[in-house]
This record gives sequence, C-alpha cells and structure tokens, in this order.
Amino acid sequence: MRKMRTQSAPWRAAAVLASVLLVGGVAACGNSDTGDGGSKDDGKITMGFSQVGAESGWRTANTISIKEAATAAGIELKFDDAQQKQENQIKAIRNYIQQKVDVIAFSPVVESGWDTVLKEAKDAKIPVILTDRSVDSADKTLYKTFLGSDFVKEGRLAGEWLVEQKKTASGPVNIVELQGSTGAAPANDRKKGFAEAIAANPNLKVIASQTGDFTRAGGKQVMEQFLKANPKIDVLFAHNDDMGLGAIEAITAAGKVPGKDITIITVDAVKDGMQALADGKFNFIAECSPLLGPQLMDLAKKVKAGEEVPARIETEETTFTSEQAKEALPNRKY
Repeated sequence: MRKMRTQSAPWRAAAVLASVLLVGGVAACGNSDTGDGGSKDDGKITMGFSQVGAESGWRTANTISIKEAATAAGIELKFDDAQQKQENQIKAIRNYIQQKVDVIAFSPVVESGWDTVLKEAKDAKIPVILTDRSVDSADKTLYKTFLGSDFVKEGRLAGEWLVEQKKTASGPVNIVELQGSTGAAPANDRKKGFAEAIAANPNLKVIASQTGDFTRAGGKQVMEQFLKANPKIDVLFAHNDDMGLGAIEAITAAGKVPGKDITIITVDAVKDGMQALADGKFNFIAECSPLLGPQLMDLAKKVKAGEEVPARIETEETTFTSEQAKEALPNRKY
C-alpha cells in the first residue's frame, strides 16, 4: 500500500500542474471577451432579429431580404416571427439578451412600450437597431439607429398627388381611409402626412377611417363596411397595397369599377400592387422599399466595431403612376 502511494505522487503533481495550466488558459480566453453582452470576439457577428410577422407581401419581401443579406455578409441570424404581437417581440428580445448576441434588430409592432426591454439590452451592452418602424421613446440612447422610410412623407406624397388630381373639383370629394395596424408607426405617420397634404383643398374630406391591419382580408372587410355606410365614395387611401388589393374585391362585388368609379391610392409598390396600378385598378402608389437587408447588415458590422452611425438612415424611394408601373414591372424585385 505504501508503495502505491509513492508511485502516485509524481502523477498527482503532473495533474495539479495540468489543472493550473488549464485554468490559466481559460482565463486567458476570457480576456478576449468584448464586454458587449459576453460574446467572444472571434470575428463572427450574431444578430437577433424580431420581425413583425408575415401580414403582407411587403413584409415577406423584407424577411427574405434580411435572411439573404445575413448569409451574404457572413452574419449568424437568429430570426423570430412575432405574429403581430408586441409581447412576442419583447420575449424574443429578452431571449436574445440571454443568448448574448452581438446585435439586436427588430421592426416594432407598435411605437410605444419598449423602454424597459431596450434598457435591459443597453445594460447588457448589446446595441439595438430599429428597422422599418420606429419607437416613441424619449431616450434616444436606448437604440443606435433607425433604418427605414419616412412614413409621413409617403402619406404626404399620396395626398399631394390627390390634391393635384382634384384641383378642379367644385364640390366635396369623399375619401375613405384604410389605416394600418393601430399604434404602428407607418399607420400613424401615413395618416398624418396625408391629412396635412389634403388640407390644402377644403373640398377633400375623409369621411371614414378604420384599421384593416395591413392585411388583404382586413382591407376587403373594412371596405365592404365603408361601401354599405357611405353611398358616395370618391377616393380610397390605403396605407399599404395589400389592403388596397382587398378593397378592390369589395368594390368590384359592389358593382363599381376600381380605379374609375373610386380613385385608389396606396403605399408600398410590391409586385401585386404594381400590377393593379398597371392594370388601372390602382391610380397612384407611394413606394416603400422592403429591401433593407444589405444596409442592415452593414450597420450591424459598424455598431459591433464601435463605429459612429447616423441616428436615422432613410431609404431612397419614389412614386408610381399607371404608366410608370408598366415600365418598372418587368424588372421589379419584389
């Protein structure tokens, strides 16, 4: 028994030395941590992205753009579909914080109610990028930047076109409005911009305004209600193409001709909407591009590297008439 102890002594010494070296090695690896939520600085960026949902053709194109751009940029993407619920997005963001991702990006379902979870991300030293939709937080340090469209401008462009078209109208022009999801930034802002623009002509009056939740089914249902309640409708302003496309079904079922009996103005310019415009069923579209993926990945790399980025980055967009839609359709990417 005594002999066995003597032989094990050198082995024990070697084991202790190996343990010390191992602990030292682990500590050395720990020193390379960036401090941004605990992720290891191995050059690989992990992004947690929470999407609003899949409520429209625009949103589908936006999701595809983000996924493809992440792959092209070599960024690991953790993707979550919130299914139009703010509580799902908050849960996803908290999961991303626990997973210690490098960057969090999301398109907020609504504008309000984000301060608490954004503060948690800030405390974890994980930068946040807002895409497509903004938040109404007074503390602008809770996120690094906003990437997306000027929704007020989109509504204003729609209204300005209508003012020009109806400048010779001698009597009331009755307008109905299909709003986006209640509380969402594009719904609030497009409504505001449109109202500001049509105020230039007192003959232009919004006689009914209701949410269609940015969906085709919602647009059809609400337009049916509008048509039953209002015998004379001259103009429809829909906050996105999908609601406008749903409204076309209701207008046709009511025995009216979309684009002629009722002037239709929408926002987005997705392929289905552009086809309706080319066919004369829509009359005007203000563009809102969903192809934000490449810009988002570029921003993710910059904020991860600690670079300064603008507080707001707007996408370049245009407007379309029927003839312009016919020209653009063959090369349309979404």
